[in-house]
Amino acid sequence: MLDSAFLEQVFWGNTLKAYMLFGGILFLGLIFKRVVSRLLSKLLFKLFRNFSNQSHDDAFVALLVKPIEVFILLSTIYLSINQLKHPLEVAIFHYNKLVGKAKESIPVSIGDCIDRIFLFMIILSIFWIILRIIDFISHVLLYRASLTDNKSDDQLVPFLKELFKTIVIFIGFFTLLGFVFEVNVLTLITGLGIGGIAIALAAKESLENLIGSFTIFLDKPFVVGDLVKVDGVEGTIEKVGFRSTRIRTSEKTMATIPNRGMIDGVLENLSLRNSRKVAFTIGLTYETTANDVRKIVSEIETYINGHDGTLNDGTASFKSFGDSGLIVEVNYFVKILAVDQFLDIRQEINLEIMDIVMRNKSGFAYPTQRLISDRSLSNEAEKEVGNDTMD
Repeated sequence: MLDSAFLEQVFWGNTLKAYMLFGGILFLGLIFKRVVSRLLSKLLFKLFRNFSNQSHDDAFVALLVKPIEVFILLSTIYLSINQLKHPLEVAIFHYNKLVGKAKESIPVSIGDCIDRIFLFMIILSIFWIILRIIDFISHVLLYRASLTDNKSDDQLVPFLKELFKTIVIFIGFFTLLGFVFEVNVLTLITGLGIGGIAIALAAKESLENLIGSFTIFLDKPFVVGDLVKVDGVEGTIEKVGFRSTRIRTSEKTMATIPNRGMIDGVLENLSLRNSRKVAFTIGLTYETTANDVRKIVSEIETYINGHDGTLNDGTASFKSFGDSGLIVEVNYFVKILAVDQFLDIRQEINLEIMDIVMRNKSGFAYPTQRLISDRSLSNEAEKEVGNDTMD
C-alpha cells in the first residue's frame, strides 16, 4: 500500500494521486475502448431487433463500432484530464460599449478551453452515431425493398436517407452553436428570417432542384433501374438525390443531371416501350432488274412479318435511286426487349436479307469510280478522225 502522504505530494500544481488517476483512466480507456464499443453496439442493436433481424447484426456493429469507439476515447481523455488542475489563465480583452474605449479582460483558464474543445468533439461523435444509425435503417429498408417487385421503394429509400441525414446535420450545427459557443439559437433563427429572402435568392437553383426531386417522386416519370434518354444522354437511372439524378450511360460513365432538367426537358423512358424499332436502308446494284427488285422487296417484307420475334407491321420498299445503287428502305419492330435477344433477332434478319438478295441474282452496291486514261482518250480520238477521213 502506498503511503497517503506520498500520494499527496504536489508536482506542477497537482498531487501524485491526481496524476495516477489521470494515467489509470487514460490507460483503461485506450485498452478497452474496442471491446466496450462492440459491446455497446450489440446492446444498442437490441433496440432495433424488432425492426431488423439477426442477419443484420454484423452490419449494425460494423457501422457503429468506429463512432462509438471515438466517443469512448474522447470521454476517457476528458475524464482523465479533469483529474488535473489547470491553474494557468489566459486574459481575453474585449471592447466594452458602456465604458467607452476601455477594454476589459476576461480570465479564461486552460480547463475552460479544454472543456469547450472536448464538448465540441463529443457532440460531433454523438451526431456521428446518429448518422450511422440512419445508415443502418436505410440499409435494412433497402434490403426489404430489394425483395419486392416495386422499384419505387429502391428509389425512395436513398432519398429519405439523405433527407433525414441533412436534418440531423442541421440540428447538430445548431446544437454546437448553443452548447459550445453559447449562441442564442432562437435569436439566430429569428434573424435568419430577415436574411432568408437573400439566402433563397442565392439558392434559387438548389431550391428548384429540390422541388424537382419531390416532383419526380410524386409524378414517377421513372424509377431506379429504368433506361431513359434526356438531353441527349441515354442510360440507366442509378440514384435520385436532392439536387441531381445520376445516370449510368451505355459507355459506363456517370452522368449527373440536375433534377430541374429531368422534369423540364423532354424525357424518354425507354423501359416503358413495348418494342424496339429497327430502321435501315440497303443499296442494290444498278444491274438489278425491276422485276428482281420487286421480288427482293416482297421476300424481305414477308420474312420479317413472319418472324416470331417481330410484330406484323414490318415494311420494305424501293425508296430512291442513289449515287451508287438502288435504295431499299426496311422498317420493323422487335417485340423482345432484352438487349441480347434483340441483337440475335436483328442479326438473324440481316443475314436472311443477304441471302434473299443473293438468291435473286443481285448484289449490294458500294461507291465505285471509273478511271479513263489519257491513252484511252487518244485512241478514241484517233478512231473518230479515221471515221471522218473515210467519209
